[in-house]
Amino acid sequence: MYCVRKVTEDLYWVGGNDHRLTLFENIHPIPQGVSYNSYLLLDEKTVLFDTVDWSICRQFLENIKQVLHGRDLDYMVINHMEPDHAACIEEIILRYPNVKIVCTEKAALFMHQFGFHIDGKLLEVKEGDSMSFGKHNVVFVFAPMVHWPEAMVTFDTTNGVLFSADAFGSFKSLDGKLFNDETNFDRDWIDEARRYYTNIVGKYGPHVQDLLKKAGTIDIKIICPLHGPVWRNDLGYLLDKYNKWSSYEPEVKGVMIVYGTMYGNTEAAANDLATRLVEKGMTNVVMYDVSKTHVSYLISETFKYSHVVLASVTYNLKIYPPMLNYIMDMKALNVQKRTFTLIENGSWAPQSGKLMRELLDDMKEITILDNEVSVNSAMKVDDMELMDDLSQSIIESMK
Repeated sequence: MYCVRKVTEDLYWVGGNDHRLTLFENIHPIPQGVSYNSYLLLDEKTVLFDTVDWSICRQFLENIKQVLHGRDLDYMVINHMEPDHAACIEEIILRYPNVKIVCTEKAALFMHQFGFHIDGKLLEVKEGDSMSFGKHNVVFVFAPMVHWPEAMVTFDTTNGVLFSADAFGSFKSLDGKLFNDETNFDRDWIDEARRYYTNIVGKYGPHVQDLLKKAGTIDIKIICPLHGPVWRNDLGYLLDKYNKWSSYEPEVKGVMIVYGTMYGNTEAAANDLATRLVEKGMTNVVMYDVSKTHVSYLISETFKYSHVVLASVTYNLKIYPPMLNYIMDMKALNVQKRTFTLIENGSWAPQSGKLMRELLDDMKEITILDNEVSVNSAMKVDDMELMDDLSQSIIESMK
């Protein structure tokens, strides 16, 4: 049974949702599912913009058949060749053998690498090339490393629709609500949008900045991403978030405390610090157990907050393994422009503070506050003054 929605007068959403998948890219938890968006334009020529993941291919094909209503498919524009968007290319070719595939040269290379049978089907385009499908004229804008090297976006100059590939997307299933103004985005979606961006695209901030500069030169009215809601108003909200995330500027002023604890003593120290911060007036404080929180959520929150406290027990004379994994993910995703505070714990040879500092020192535009606290096994009365000084230094660094 088909399930489609009209985006504009002659543009239809023909994608679908997946609630059964538990891990996106087999690594990031998606407890609220994910959407795979594809769009079909009915003009003098019919044009499909991207396909979907194999998991919803049957729904996708039924949607296309319903919208075409007996017409042939003339073009398939592939903005992004990642398999969650390109898995059904050959299924489309089988059903619509006259279709031509519009893509970049590198996307064509990837199609061959994935073993797709596309001989005689390709129309390779370059940066700035345009096509007319009747009354609709589109321009192709390259977006390399957002977040694959072959990516492009397609801008419809007729109605202002930007087919934005993986840019401006989000985790979470649509569940009937296709448009941003059908949701309370700031309440129900922003955390998943940030987690999607920071973990999937976050490493490539400079490339996103380049795309934002290009976007600033065209009159965008609607953004059609490959995951998440279609944006048809309040575009400034979304663009502001992307500008902050891609320039690594903190979204809010606040303190994120991430602790690695074995028996609860390091957690107690983290809680003591959180209490002191709140008592001094900084109420925007969150705490996470690094062993219980998937690193994708930690990365998302790290992009959100201005200050990060790492409180780690020493383990085999090294950093506690889950904490080390989190720090290495921060480095891999190019986290920068943050202020860090360190708390270490150890019963006979505390080492985690020194080792965490060495790793953080390699990161760009990172500030590490000097008055690090070292706890021996458990906090004692003598440690309370040190913790108070630490909390005060965090407050002072926010001014």
